[in-house]
Amino acid sequence: MAIRRRDFLRGSAIAAASLVLPRFARGTETASIYDIERFGNARILHLTDTHAQLNPVYFREPSVNIGIGEMAGRPPHLVGRAFLEHFGIRPDSAEAYAFSCVEFEKSAGRFGKLGGFAHLKTLIDRLRGDVGDKRAMLVDGGDLWQGTGLANIMQGRDMVEVANLLGIEAMTGHWEFTYGEQVLRENLEHFKGEFLAQNIFLTEEAAFNDAPAFDKATGRVFKPSTIKDIGGHRVAIIGQAFPYVPIAHPKRFTPDWTFGIREEELQRHVDALRGSDKVDAVILLSHNGMDVDLKLASRVTGIDVILGGHTHDAVPQPIAVKNPSGTTLVTNAGSNGKFLAVLDLALEKGKVSDVKYHLLPVYSELLKPDAAMAELIGKLRAPHVTDWSEKVATPDRLLYRRDNFVGPIDELICTALRTELDAEIALSPGFRWGITALSGQPMTMEDVLAETAITYPETYVQEMTGGQIKDVLEDICDNLFNADPYYQQGGDMVRAGGLSYACSPTNAIGSRISELKLPNGKALSANRRYKVAGWASVNDQQGAPVWDVVGKYLRSGRMFQERLGSGVTLKGVDGNSGVAG
Repeated sequence: MAIRRRDFLRGSAIAAASLVLPRFARGTETASIYDIERFGNARILHLTDTHAQLNPVYFREPSVNIGIGEMAGRPPHLVGRAFLEHFGIRPDSAEAYAFSCVEFEKSAGRFGKLGGFAHLKTLIDRLRGDVGDKRAMLVDGGDLWQGTGLANIMQGRDMVEVANLLGIEAMTGHWEFTYGEQVLRENLEHFKGEFLAQNIFLTEEAAFNDAPAFDKATGRVFKPSTIKDIGGHRVAIIGQAFPYVPIAHPKRFTPDWTFGIREEELQRHVDALRGSDKVDAVILLSHNGMDVDLKLASRVTGIDVILGGHTHDAVPQPIAVKNPSGTTLVTNAGSNGKFLAVLDLALEKGKVSDVKYHLLPVYSELLKPDAAMAELIGKLRAPHVTDWSEKVATPDRLLYRRDNFVGPIDELICTALRTELDAEIALSPGFRWGITALSGQPMTMEDVLAETAITYPETYVQEMTGGQIKDVLEDICDNLFNADPYYQQGGDMVRAGGLSYACSPTNAIGSRISELKLPNGKALSANRRYKVAGWASVNDQQGAPVWDVVGKYLRSGRMFQERLGSGVTLKGVDGNSGVAG
């Protein structure tokens, strides 16, 4: 099965050359980026982790995304110039701006925002039309319904309407589950596509109580897969939802369901599709995260391509993984609507003979927004625009979230928590969703909500000993850097405000975190109790929503005046290409 790397690199070079412009302008440049040569007989279009960002956004890719052990120096753990060199992308090109953190703010002024569902609609319709009727299918890898104030207040219903107009035919989930089973099922009643998840089963108690399930005999809660006739061939799409929902989020949202990678169940299902169902291709629509997908691909046979999500990795070229029966291609299609993946398959009876793959940046200034989608988005947002357009602050620096350890957005949140809740230390989750704000451009309450909008936003203040704080840091660090991908749950390191420490990612659990210090330089005492503020707890809390706390702090005009005295010193990762600079 050829990946056609040579063709990919040649296409990248052409795109890069055509996009080195003083400023984007709609016109003939569009053809050189989105005019994909027709190939094969089936096209799968893949979106993932859009996090409900209906309009175009700025989103800076990470400058720290460390790979450990076998993953060191390999995609997706490449950042900055190491990423560009690996994939043959010119540093001053629009492609470099989309895929990397290199000179981000300078490039943002040249190339503008990316994504936006009206622009995606235009691009998707074009790519469907290029291959003809019944030869293309659009799938979504999850995290579609969450990430903005609008999605939160409408509990994802806005995104169901948008998905229907966009033409999504199958999806799986992650943050969708945080609305709870009742809302999830109500939304799915209105969704015109199929919700797929082979790895969610009823608990024993729920099965005994005859809880709703797609298959009562097996206890499978949702339909595991669908078979589509694309280009005259049978293509199976299997859904793989986020495996760790009850661990990463409050269990009260999904009390009757058990999750997991479910490797054995997946293998049995693939075998059945290959056997009695006689499909010509098997595609796994996954929300595992890329490292997990890479391991899964080496162990489960019979999957042609994994269309991956969850970890927000924008990887231009599939990674070929060998397993006992052949090769599986593993992809990951970025986040925030910045990218649209195009998987073209050459299908024969019972097999995929060849593949071409493109991960297309969605440059909003090169795509005319679809009128019907723009109208729907305007209608959905209209009741809230006035309240959320309030300008609460103007940042004096670039505010971004996506890095393994620290980010100015989370520094801001931690400062707000410590200041408004009178705490010594603040902890903020290492979420990877959220937009980037440029320095000098006003932030609105809608922007604040884009960093904080979840269904369990309550803040809290509690006492913790220094030893407990270290244990929390060690536990979350192991989730990020465990050598076995199956023990990684995605996301980044918890952000710590009012506290600095050293981290040795290559060490074993219990010995990664050291040199914990307060802003005054004093060492954190293992036995002393500290006042700690936070939010997004898996336990019930009663504090004000975090967006209210952050909004109040920003309105005070003290933004960044109170320095955190926090930071992370990395050890043992010299030369790791997952660290830029």
